[in-house]
Amino acid sequence: MSKQNDFSIAKAAPGAATRMLAARVLAQVFTRGRSLKAELAWALPKLADTRDRALLEALCFAVLRRRSTYDAALQAWMQKPLSARDADLRTLLMVGFAQLDVLELPAHAALSATVDAARALGRERQAGLVNAILRRAQREGFPEQPARDAFPAWLAEAVERDWPQQAEAIFSASLQPAPLWLRANRQLGGRDKALAALAEAGIAAEPSPLSADALRLVEPSPVNQLPGFADGALSVQDLSAQCAADALAPPAGARVLDACAAPGGKSAHLLERDPSLRLLALDIDARRLARAKDTYARTGVGEHVQTQVADASDTAAWWDGTPFDAILLDAPCSATGVIRRQPDVMFHRRAEDIEALVGVQARLLEACWAMLRPGGVLLYATCSILRAENVDQVRAFLKWHPDAQAAPLGDAFGLDCEGIARQRLPGEDDADGFFYARLLKTA
Repeated sequence: MSKQNDFSIAKAAPGAATRMLAARVLAQVFTRGRSLKAELAWALPKLADTRDRALLEALCFAVLRRRSTYDAALQAWMQKPLSARDADLRTLLMVGFAQLDVLELPAHAALSATVDAARALGRERQAGLVNAILRRAQREGFPEQPARDAFPAWLAEAVERDWPQQAEAIFSASLQPAPLWLRANRQLGGRDKALAALAEAGIAAEPSPLSADALRLVEPSPVNQLPGFADGALSVQDLSAQCAADALAPPAGARVLDACAAPGGKSAHLLERDPSLRLLALDIDARRLARAKDTYARTGVGEHVQTQVADASDTAAWWDGTPFDAILLDAPCSATGVIRRQPDVMFHRRAEDIEALVGVQARLLEACWAMLRPGGVLLYATCSILRAENVDQVRAFLKWHPDAQAAPLGDAFGLDCEGIARQRLPGEDDADGFFYARLLKTA
C-alpha cells in the first residue's frame, strides 16, 4: 500500500480504518493469491488498539469462511456485477456482511463504519450503494451455509473420498475458530509454572493429557499479554504440532536433523525437552529461517542449534556425510489440516498442486532416508488430511525400502492408518489435522 493510502487509514473516521484494512487484506488474498498470514502481518500494526486488531482478524476469517454465501448474495442483489477493478469494493461489502451475519455487531454502527470505509477507500460515489446493499442484508439476512459448500469442489470431493465416514465432521470443524494452544518451556519452569503464572494474571488455561508441555487457553488472549511469552517460557504451537516431538523422541545427545525447520517451533520444542541434542535446522527459505532463529533466541535454545539455508533434498550441496540419529521431516504439504487457522488455503490450493507436492515429499523422503544411520528414526509429518500426501506416500516408501519399518504410535496421535501411521483430523482433541509416520531404519 502506498504512503497516500497509509495516510488515508490514519485520517479515516473511527472504526472505518479497521473495515478499510480488512477489505484491502481480503482483496489481496482473493485477487493476488496472497497469504492471509502475510497480509495480516502487514495490516495489524497499523491499528493501535488491540480490540481493533482482534476485529480485523475476526472480519477476515469470517469472510473467508462464508465467501460462497456472500458471493451469491452480491450476485443476487446487484443490478450490475462488479468488475475486477472493484475488488476492494467487493471485499468491503463482504466485510459489511460479516459484521451483520457472523459477528452480529449493532447494525447502525456496522453500516456507518463500513460506509465511512468506502469513502476512505476513495469510493465516495459508491457510498450510497454500500449503504443500500448492507441495509438489504440487514433486512433479508443470509441462508445457512452447508459446511461443505465453503470448500472448492475438488477438495470437498477429495475429503469425501479419503474420509467418507468423517467428511461432514471435517468440513464443520475446519470452519470453526481454532483455540490458542501454548507450549511451556521445560527449561524455564515447565507447564506447572506456566499455568500458575497464567492463573495469577487471570488467564484461564487447561493442560492437555496428550502432550506434557501443551496447554490451551479457555479464551483467546493477545500473545504479548501472556506472562512469560517474551522471555520464552511460552510459545504458541498447536497440540498436534507439539506431538511431533513425542513421536520422534530422539535419545539424549542424538545428532538430529530438522529438514524443513522454519518457523522453528518443532526444533525449539525438541531442544527445550533435551538441550543435549546436536540439532541442525535446515530450510530452503532464508527469510523463514531467520524467523526460526528469532524463535530459538527467544526460547533460549539458540546456542544448541545450528542453522543452514539449503534444500534438504540436494544433499550434495550441503551434507557432510555424517549420518543423523533422528530426522524430523515436516514436509511441505497442502495444509488441508489447518484450514481453521488458514482459511485462505481453500482458495489458494488447486487439485493439480497435490501431485506436485507428493513429488516434493517423495524426493525429501528419499534424501533424508539416505542420511539416517541404521537404527535411526525418521518422523514423516504433514499438516494435511489427504491420503495421497500421507498414508499412500508412506505405503509407497515402505514398499521400495526393505530397510524401512513402520514403528507403531499410540492413540494419542489420532486414528490408525493401516497400521503404519496415525492421522489426527481437524478438531479432534481440539487440535489441528496432522499426520505422523515413525519410520525405523533397520541394520
